[in-house]
Amino acid sequence: MSNLDYKFDQMMNPLLKALKELGGSGTNEEINLKVAQSLKIPQNQLEILHSPGKGTMTELEYRLMWTRTYLKSYGLIENSERGVWSLTSEGIKAGIVNEKEVVRWVREKMKKEKTTIDELPNGTETVKQLTWQEKLLEVVSAMTPAAFEKLSQRILRESGFIQVDVTGRSGDGGIDGFGILRLNGLLSFRVIFQCKKWKNPVRANTVRDFRGAMIGRADKGLIITTSHFTQDAKTEANRAGATAIDLIDGDDLAMMLKNLKLGVKTEIIPVENVIIDPSWFSRFEE
Repeated sequence: MSNLDYKFDQMMNPLLKALKELGGSGTNEEINLKVAQSLKIPQNQLEILHSPGKGTMTELEYRLMWTRTYLKSYGLIENSERGVWSLTSEGIKAGIVNEKEVVRWVREKMKKEKTTIDELPNGTETVKQLTWQEKLLEVVSAMTPAAFEKLSQRILRESGFIQVDVTGRSGDGGIDGFGILRLNGLLSFRVIFQCKKWKNPVRANTVRDFRGAMIGRADKGLIITTSHFTQDAKTEANRAGATAIDLIDGDDLAMMLKNLKLGVKTEIIPVENVIIDPSWFSRFEE
């Protein structure tokens, strides 16, 4: 049982307020951060995972996913194909909504459409949207650290890096490799990366230590993990006046592997079916 203080319906008005403050639209990350700040949710609650050991989605992200689902069904928000959420014309005009009325209306609509929802005692609801991500992360998490570094090397090469070297050395401030990223055939950036095959979240001190090790050695830093980053880690990664560090968490990693078709293929039959090939990942163990 999680200890997050707010149920999904209690975050409806904070989410609408967040979108208005963001100029009428926002990404999931922007919205989640705004809502967390508005409700003053403590750090320890922000780090609660929805399914520990089975993915990187936090309980807050999970409940806000349902908050968005209900508000979308109610006609107050909508999302684009690129995952950007925005207020509808009705959402722009809406003041404070009655959360219970929204829940009642949406559930009546679902009954008419013969859609079922299994409600849990804590006021959240079951969802199976991350099934393939969870399966993929289980495969990747079973790899050895050295194999995960090789996998990361392959991902970077497929993503536009023209040179990627894995150091494989310890005692180098957590640096696992160096790469050169070429943009549009014109600009090149030297990037230092770190691979974290972890189940526990990556915290701010890890980001700070990594930045200290890369000072004067690269233009940018990159941390790739199978887990997730705490909000403090994200803030530290983008701290003003410091070298920027890009962060790739488990969900980002899964989506990159899917988009790059590395060990993953997608069938449309007629809905999307993501197929994972565990044997493909075993090549990095050699």
